[in-house]
Amino acid sequence: MDELVVSTEVYADPEAVYAFLLDFPQYANYSEYLREVTTVSGDGGPGTQYALTFAWWKISYTARSEVTRVEPPERIDWEITKDIDAGGRWRVTPHETGDGDEDATDGDADAGAPCEVALEVEFDPGSASSDALDLPQLVSFDWVLKKAIPLIRSEAERVVEHAVRDLEGSARDVDLDVYVDSDRI
Repeated sequence: MDELVVSTEVYADPEAVYAFLLDFPQYANYSEYLREVTTVSGDGGPGTQYALTFAWWKISYTARSEVTRVEPPERIDWEITKDIDAGGRWRVTPHETGDGDEDATDGDADAGAPCEVALEVEFDPGSASSDALDLPQLVSFDWVLKKAIPLIRSEAERVVEHAVRDLEGSARDVDLDVYVDSDRI
């Protein structure tokens, strides 16, 4: 499995960050290639299913995802349910005070203390189904994978940066920590 983790600090209450991230349909506002996220069923909790419509170059594809686990206000797990072995999670980690007993914001977003937000993605490009795409004539599935896989990193970074902007209510330079365990990304 290839792995990508994009994390940063956000100056917002962890509960507000969690509620914001649970709203999967808004992700299309942050992505260059994700055109639409439609709720198929559910309320955001485990078992909620989404249709994610991507468009890149001359290709359009709708992936299906499902929320598999939630731990409010710290974790939202999801997986892609057709055509590729992929999944991931959002993690929200409150920063703790010096004594470790309570988070630095004490539940008050105005306190200015950050929490960490991380988008973690795991996928196996070798599991991708070539039957999933209707490709133009003379275009190979391997060529599409070779071109599309590196876009995953820039898309993940874009989503995290835009989420921080909306959560904090203003734009700023966001310092991202990026971990990649893949020679393709």
